[in-house]
Amino acid sequence: MSTPPDGLRVGHVPGVTLTKWTSVWAERFRRTPLLVVEVPEVDQRQALDDGLVDLCFVRLPIDTDGLHLIRLYEEAPVVWVSKEHPIAAFDEVTQADLAGETVLIQADAESINRVALEIAVLRVPMSIARGGSRRDLAYRRVTDAPGTVIGLAWRADQPHPLTDEFIGVVRGRSATSSRTAQERSQRSAKAATPPSGRDRRRRTVRDRRR
Repeated sequence: MSTPPDGLRVGHVPGVTLTKWTSVWAERFRRTPLLVVEVPEVDQRQALDDGLVDLCFVRLPIDTDGLHLIRLYEEAPVVWVSKEHPIAAFDEVTQADLAGETVLIQADAESINRVALEIAVLRVPMSIARGGSRRDLAYRRVTDAPGTVIGLAWRADQPHPLTDEFIGVVRGRSATSSRTAQERSQRSAKAATPPSGRDRRRRTVRDRRR
């Protein structure tokens, strides 16, 4: 099975950090580059449908028709506020504490600007607030709000040859249990190859000595 020359393209929505997985991939599959692409959450399904990425770390919910999906982990919900906002004085809050506030859920530039001006507050996964850290903003855990789930998705009808290998890396499989199909076939072919004339002569000499 051959590997496409452009490598494995992995998309991710904002807030997902791939460092631990890209490091393991670089050690195990040095000849196959891992191309990481950030995908806006609103475009996560489209990126897969259009073939812009081979796999994508998505934020649920997502339409899974025609996709394979592995649920990976849950993200904690937080509210992102101006440091001058009264909510910033607390360590954590509840949804009742947000009553009367204009609560936004789309973490775009306009929303973040409104938060900085204390016009609104922004409820997002903690990973997004951490990744977009600003000195004039603070985030606080919302203890009774539902969390969001990150999953790994890929098209069922057009999987990349190395999809299973990347899944193995993400799931923490050891290197010995995560060899590519190509490596396995090469090992099998090598084991099945008849010995050369020199190897046969060496075996004959060893047999005679015995």
